[in-house]
Amino acid sequence: MSILSNNHYLFTSESVGEGHPDKLCDQVSDAVLDYCLSLDPNAHVACETFSTTDFLLVGGEIGFQKQDIDIKEFNRNIEKLARGVALDIGYNDAEVGLDGANCIFMNRLHAQSADINQGVVGTGLAEYEGQQGAGDQGMMFGYACNETPALMPAPVYYSHQILLRAHELRHSGKIAWLRPDAKSQVTIEYDENNKPCRIDTVVVSHQHNPDVDYDTIKKTIIEEIIKPVLEPTGLLKGDTKYFINPTGKFVIGGPDGDSGLTGRKIIVDTYGGMGRHGGGAFSGKDPSKVDRSAAYMARYIAKNVVAAGLADRAEVELAYAIGVPFPVSIMVETFGTEKVSRNKIEAAVEKVFDCTPAGIIKTLNLKQPIYRKTASYGHFGREGFPWENTDKVDELKAAVSQ
Repeated sequence: MSILSNNHYLFTSESVGEGHPDKLCDQVSDAVLDYCLSLDPNAHVACETFSTTDFLLVGGEIGFQKQDIDIKEFNRNIEKLARGVALDIGYNDAEVGLDGANCIFMNRLHAQSADINQGVVGTGLAEYEGQQGAGDQGMMFGYACNETPALMPAPVYYSHQILLRAHELRHSGKIAWLRPDAKSQVTIEYDENNKPCRIDTVVVSHQHNPDVDYDTIKKTIIEEIIKPVLEPTGLLKGDTKYFINPTGKFVIGGPDGDSGLTGRKIIVDTYGGMGRHGGGAFSGKDPSKVDRSAAYMARYIAKNVVAAGLADRAEVELAYAIGVPFPVSIMVETFGTEKVSRNKIEAAVEKVFDCTPAGIIKTLNLKQPIYRKTASYGHFGREGFPWENTDKVDELKAAVSQ
């Protein structure tokens, strides 16, 4: 163990690949959500998926607002969707971990509770009649910092980037012996100013074919996957440690190696443990569920605060009560990195951003089928999602100067 001095410290985050059993389940759940939204943009969805050896189960609740949905056709298509997700990932043979085409499949989706639905559509408490309330109580956090171009914490960001490169090389066939299941982990040394100064340790465990030797696995993963991602950062040093498939081999993986369940990778999905988490998972939930939509909004706010130069780090908390159409609290923490007072930043946030459930959905255009793409390699720090836009920078700057 290295002894750090001068107030330096280590921070570690992990990622998991699209073929991790939990991520398979997240992608199935979000594929179901996308299908529901394509049929009815106002659908209410809470879909869970479970996987194990030779088995996929989809369950949860669906509430269509449209009345002309063919439920029999819907259920047939759910099975096609779930099997298709597994096959897209590479689970096309039981020897790999799951045969998406031939495994046992069960559908246990059912209608949404009317008690939940009334609070969301605005028919709950009399004083909020006609207004969209939060789909549940709870608190959600968003985080941003200026240590990577994506304004994400470096350990989780680079953990994702490593597995994204592995994903590309596997699907292109350039490394044909890679199988779908994978995990990565990056440990970064931070200096006394809380800035990354060195990558201490990189861990990659990647499923592989049984006929490839360990030396080939280790060399290929370091030279073809890790170094092309991390060398441009300038943080790799001569004493950086690499642990590649530390158990020696990783042939049995996917649902055959470990069961999978929607919503078990909430720290991988967010900030790798840097910044707080309210506890709610994202995948399989439509945007009326503030577990998801408010976490996206909190990221959007935090990223714009940092992009505007108002702070080097920002964490935003939003909290809600079920059926109530406004947040019960909004908090902005800047960890002493603020360039103007926190009170000014918080006041500007409340002025610039509409954090009601309806306002979040409208601002971020969340009733579109975009969610399966979020379900692996992190919901944040990836371009193409509306909560990653920095289009409120000028408004924030103007608001704090008043």
